[in-house]
This record gives sequence, C-alpha cells and structure tokens, in this order.
Amino acid sequence: MWVYVEQNRISMGILERLLNLLRHKKKEVNVIVIGLNNSGKSTVINHFKNEDSRTTDIVPTVGFNVEKFRNQNIGFTAFDMSGQGRYRDLWEHYYKGCHGIIFVVDSSDKLRLVVVREELELLLQHPDICYQSIPILFFANKMDLPEALSSVKIASALGLERVSDKPWHICTSNALTGEGLQEGIEWFTQQMRESMNKFGK
Repeated sequence: MWVYVEQNRISMGILERLLNLLRHKKKEVNVIVIGLNNSGKSTVINHFKNEDSRTTDIVPTVGFNVEKFRNQNIGFTAFDMSGQGRYRDLWEHYYKGCHGIIFVVDSSDKLRLVVVREELELLLQHPDICYQSIPILFFANKMDLPEALSSVKIASALGLERVSDKPWHICTSNALTGEGLQEGIEWFTQQMRESMNKFGK
C-alpha cells in the first residue's frame, strides 16, 4: 500500500512538472514592422533586443531585416521592412502568417502623414489582413522633437477611430531614449498572449 501511494505521488509530481513546462512553454510569433523611411523602425526594434546584440550604428534598411527579441516569455521574429517608396510593395508579401503589426510613425513629419494614412488604408484593405483580427501597435515616434504631434492628433490624422475590427493601440515614443516603447510592447505582448490562448497555440 505504501509503495503504491509513493509511486502515485511521484507520478503526480512528474505530471505537475510537465504541465508547468507546457504552461510556460516559450511561444513564438511573427510580426512585421512597417512605416515610412526615417520613422525610426529599426531603432525601435533595436531597443527591444538584448543589450549584447544591439546595434550601435543604425543604417537605413534596404529591403528588410529579420530581427529577434523576447518579451514576457514570447519570442518575436520581427520583419523590419524598408519604408522607402520603391520597397513598400514588399510589405504585402509578409502579411500572410504574421501575428501582429508594429506601425512606426514619425510624429514630426506632418507633410507625409497623408502618405502614412494611404499606406495604412492599403494595409487594412489587403485580403491577408482585412479578415483577421490581428493587433496593430502604433508608435508616434520622435516625440522629443518640438514639431511632434501628440498621439491623439496622429490617431485622428490616420483615422484610427474607424478601425473597429482589430485591436490597436497608439503611444508616443522616443526610440533613441526608449521612452514609451515599453508601454507599447507590453500591450502588444498581452494581445499576442490572448490571441494564442484563444486559438490554443
């Protein structure tokens, strides 16, 4: 009887450890990072990487870069897309299979906000995006510049109030100092976790 109880206790202990491992299993997601050139996309992503793997010199992205970082036990593979006009057609090739979008906006570049809005509308109308409830995180970047617009004004200029079929969040940021970035990535990570729990991933 004692042997049976002891074996049962050991089995339950192993089962409990396995369940804990599954519960805390590392999750992996693919995200695309888009925005016009010189908005600060690569600098934003660079901030999320481990200190020992960060780049000291950020150069304009040609085509796209693939970066990896972790937050709250979720592994992110980020496709950092070039925002130059001739490369924006590449964006749509990475919509399929992405779990979320990080859209970086230069909040001091008022002249090109119309272009940002056009690109956002093309994104939202794309067949690989329009039928999915994937989260979109907006960074109103370069908040430190005197001519920078507030996140409320950026949201209004982009017509974000009309986006009702996808969770979205906008926050002001300064990618050079990291200000505002953690708030955004915490929201984004929570959305990823909720989505994975919903679909049992």
